[in-house]
Amino acid sequence: MNNISIYYKNRRAYTLRTSVVLFYLLVIFWTKQSVAQTMTVGGTNWTVPISPITEAGANYSGSYQSAANQILVSATLPALLSGARVSVQYQADPTWHPSLSIAARRTGTGQTLCLLCSVTGGTTYLPVTTVATELFRIQTVLTLTTFNNIPVQLRLSGVSVTIPAASYRARAVFTISGL
Repeated sequence: MNNISIYYKNRRAYTLRTSVVLFYLLVIFWTKQSVAQTMTVGGTNWTVPISPITEAGANYSGSYQSAANQILVSATLPALLSGARVSVQYQADPTWHPSLSIAARRTGTGQTLCLLCSVTGGTTYLPVTTVATELFRIQTVLTLTTFNNIPVQLRLSGVSVTIPAASYRARAVFTISGL
């Protein structure tokens, strides 16, 4: 009878340990599946101040840069040891001129409470086209890590007297996806 009592206690402890492990695995799985990456893009519209040509034979500078923090990207990554890529593309206004080009770069890492997390890539200007292009990556080592106010700068190139005078507009579109 004493042997049965010890077996029962050991089995009970084993069942309890198995239940706790299964519970934690389910919580990790549920957290990873139920919460996706999220991103918020802020900042202000950028209007390029192009001075009129007042002298014959002169041309525009051709390239204009926005403020270093023109666009502020904030992202949240939910999963343990996860990463994400932030991509950018533009949607042109119907009057967009094909000689104009847009480029973007990351000018800082923003703020996060995670000491071992990182923001990498995108520190040099990358051409922004109508197809999404990876601008930078975010890596986290903890669950639910938030990166706030990652600054992005824009550059407009190709401005010339050969381009007809008009208002040209484009919208920068940022997306986030898992690695």
